Amino acid sequence: MIADLWTYSFLRYAFIAALVIGFTAPLIGSFVVVRRMSLIADALSHITLAGISFSLFLGQYIALFAGLNPLYMGTLISVLAALGLNWLRGKYIHFQELSIPIMMSAGMGLSAIFISLSRGFSIDLSSLLFGSISAVSQSDISLIVGVAVVTLVVIIIFYKQLLFLSFDEEQAKVSGLPSTMLHTLFMFIVALVIAVSMRIVGTLLVSSLITLPVAAALRFTSSFKQTILWSVIFGEVATIGGLVLAYDLDVAPGGVIVLIAVSILAIVMLLEKVMSFRKKEVYHE
Repeated sequence: MIADLWTYSFLRYAFIAALVIGFTAPLIGSFVVVRRMSLIADALSHITLAGISFSLFLGQYIALFAGLNPLYMGTLISVLAALGLNWLRGKYIHFQELSIPIMMSAGMGLSAIFISLSRGFSIDLSSLLFGSISAVSQSDISLIVGVAVVTLVVIIIFYKQLLFLSFDEEQAKVSGLPSTMLHTLFMFIVALVIAVSMRIVGTLLVSSLITLPVAAALRFTSSFKQTILWSVIFGEVATIGGLVLAYDLDVAPGGVIVLIAVSILAIVMLLEKVMSFRKKEVYHE
């Protein structure tokens, strides 16, 4: 694949997208996992699929949408769904987790309707479900890089506030932190990252890239900054490695990326077990 990067532009686009997504997804995923909101990624990815399928459906009847990148509509719907999740969490104060299956169900229901009205799966929709190397366009790169820049700026500016909110939301509210504004901003960023990650990973697997690298990092890191660092490293290994293998094997990259991420987690847990066993042996000696 490396040699072909200089020959085919779509490979360069895919490589750049994988590089950026491998950074932003685990970065925002570190906050998502610490806040125990891992399933929100699933809910937003499903509702984003509804937005994409809606765009493809409209493209069959309206000329404006025929030439429009469906990822734009998916991103818009994802952001609106994030605000909807925030609103539902406020309505179910004591059962906030209900907001996730409600939004996920709505997303899957709408997706099924628009896909049916579009006379089944199209090639574009199929690639968005499981990721595609050839589907990444120049306009996708602009959107992906733009979202990465916005995400990084927000994390840098509001790092301390988001960290406080992530570990102790109640205390953050008592201390006078604008928790509602910060939570809304956080959900907005999560929605953007999930939407743009789907080109490489696919709608059905995007939540794995957000959570699995963090799950592996949490097994051995001792600080939140270390967790972020190792999550990003694992994310880059999974996305770049998955992209190369997917190209060589001629399969959808999403599945390969997720399997590499799962393998990293398994290796980390195995090494953790081995180290623990060795420590016990040294202690007994």
